Amino acid sequence: MLIPNFLNKALNEISIGYALVDSELKISMHNPNFIKMLNIPQKPVNQYIYDVLPESIGLDSIFNELRNNERKEFILEKVNRTTGEDKCSYLDIIFYSTGCPENSIFLLINDISKEICLKKQVIQQNYNILLLESQNFSKGNTCCSNLLGNSDAIKRVRNIVSSIATIPKATIHLKGESGTGKSMIARLIHAHSNMPDKPFIEINCAAIPETLLEAELFGYERGAFTNAFSAKPGLLEEANNGTLFLDEIGDMPLKVQAKLLSFLETRKFRRLGSTRELQVEIKLISASNQDLINMIKKGEFREDLFYRLNVVNIEIPPLREMGQDIIVIAEHFIKIFNIEFKKNVTKITDDAKEKLMAYHWSGNVRELRNVIERAMIFTNTTEIDASDINLFNIFDMDSKTHSNELVHIPSEGIAFQKIEKNLLNSALKTAKGNQSKAAKLLNMSRDTFRYRLEKYHLI
Repeated sequence: MLIPNFLNKALNEISIGYALVDSELKISMHNPNFIKMLNIPQKPVNQYIYDVLPESIGLDSIFNELRNNERKEFILEKVNRTTGEDKCSYLDIIFYSTGCPENSIFLLINDISKEICLKKQVIQQNYNILLLESQNFSKGNTCCSNLLGNSDAIKRVRNIVSSIATIPKATIHLKGESGTGKSMIARLIHAHSNMPDKPFIEINCAAIPETLLEAELFGYERGAFTNAFSAKPGLLEEANNGTLFLDEIGDMPLKVQAKLLSFLETRKFRRLGSTRELQVEIKLISASNQDLINMIKKGEFREDLFYRLNVVNIEIPPLREMGQDIIVIAEHFIKIFNIEFKKNVTKITDDAKEKLMAYHWSGNVRELRNVIERAMIFTNTTEIDASDINLFNIFDMDSKTHSNELVHIPSEGIAFQKIEKNLLNSALKTAKGNQSKAAKLLNMSRDTFRYRLEKYHLI
């Protein structure tokens, strides 16, 4: 199969890459754009498609269908490539069946980087609009006005944040339980710094495998390890002149801790596989819900790194210690969800407030947000009542409840089936017969809930 001259010329002029793949899945021909767009160092003729395009590994069955004309096309979307200028591009690669045995697959490469960039801008603009409307973030506001609450605990946080926000190169450590808003505090510090338009880069050290964290943080050169087909800047470089937020730093491997310590002392580092030193200027914010002091005693965290990170320490209070601020924050979330859900909820009833205040909030602000969101989804009135507040953890012990008052087991014992049946009936009653809502109250799927209803002949 040959490409007509006029078509070849047209594809080159509109910056479309193409190639033909033979029956053995080797590249038989291609145009110059194919090499340029994939950033291939040498001509790929007679190389397997898997070697030229590693993203195609695992597509054997699809390639067989294309070769046998059982499938007309297949698209690999948003394939990422880094060009020689360290610029990132996104490509759609479309594989077509040719119906020709010797050149069984024809592929086209389309650069969609501009479209991706525009989509990101639209998403960011929409997010900024919602943020301005819901949280009243504006250049006229101070850092203090954006941090909700009037309790002594939150006032202490507000005073520290106000003091350090504009200090460049500050190293800050946030300590608090999961869900207390450490990420929000970090973004708040950045937004009210002297560099709000600079990058804010966030990485959760617990969410990235140990073998990849070092590469993500410091970057790597081409060939630094298997499948490193092109150089990639790390998050330190991405955050240059801005803020790098290292969440859950207690989960960072000791090897990476040592390299991070070296960077904090010199502000210099090397990419993996490189001998060239790079230097960046950043504000570093770390966070953890673990006791780092205890981890140091166990040899799980470096003591010298802890002192480097702990220049300014901010303890984020748990929600249960914030008193009436619970209601303030709940009302704030109602304003947000009024915008998102196009509703007009204007009030939390006294019974609902009492229920919110009596709860232990083991999930903190994150859990409160979820509870308010659920209430906003199901309410059809302009107020949230106690019946709309669904607190899932039925065995959670609040500040006014002792554990032996939660479930009373008599000396003669009790049938577990009876407890389970009562819970099902209670959930149905609270949800006013709505099985989907009742299932959510017990933190189970609707199918599981219906199975248990049938088990006790409740439907």
